[in-house]
Amino acid sequence: MKKIFLCLLTSLCLSGVSAQRDWAQFAKYEAANRRIDYPVKAVFMGNSITDNWALMDSVFFAEHRFVGRGISGQTSAEMLVRFRQDVIGLSPEAVVIMAGTNDLAQNNGYIALENILGNIASMCELAKLHKIRPILCSVLPAYRFGWRQEVPAADRIIELNGMIERYARENGISYVNYHSALKDGRNGLLEKYSGDGVHPNPECYKIMEAIVLPVIDKKPAKKVAVRTGGAKKHSWDR
Repeated sequence: MKKIFLCLLTSLCLSGVSAQRDWAQFAKYEAANRRIDYPVKAVFMGNSITDNWALMDSVFFAEHRFVGRGISGQTSAEMLVRFRQDVIGLSPEAVVIMAGTNDLAQNNGYIALENILGNIASMCELAKLHKIRPILCSVLPAYRFGWRQEVPAADRIIELNGMIERYARENGISYVNYHSALKDGRNGLLEKYSGDGVHPNPECYKIMEAIVLPVIDKKPAKKVAVRTGGAKKHSWDR
């Protein structure tokens, strides 16, 4: 009886801890968001790749009035949940979204590619609603995920990137293709750009900066309706 009581007590305690857990990590940037007293040009929303970027090259972010809002391990669903606080609340001109790595690695369990794209699309829709220009980025190449080596990486990344690029094109959203510039012969991240095959090093971030900066400074793509053979289609004036 005593053992049963102790088990029940332990279970209740763990339930209490779980109930108080900040699962989307709203607290990470809560204080930093309040301290921002300048007009933000762009918020970079993402995971550890984005988080490390803002830490490794803080000068790049400060010089261009960029704000990094990446959180290690996060999936697109967690980014979507905190999008209001960490993006909309800062009223930036643009948001640079790079999501999908941890979804594909199944950090929170399996999720279909269509649902990953759905979370990314929802972030874009929220941004547009609040007059923030969304910019979508490819998932960086990775041959495998070091923490989930049993999960296929390279081909699934390419498939998801194709879906993201197509969504961007169909909705007049700028797309940043890091993947093509950083991949090796196996569609992984070039060894010289990473120590673990997933996370960029400073040299890699410099290349990414050169790719993304002109896109942020450029006017967004415009969706133009055209008629071909009686059917209404879309083309994009960039």
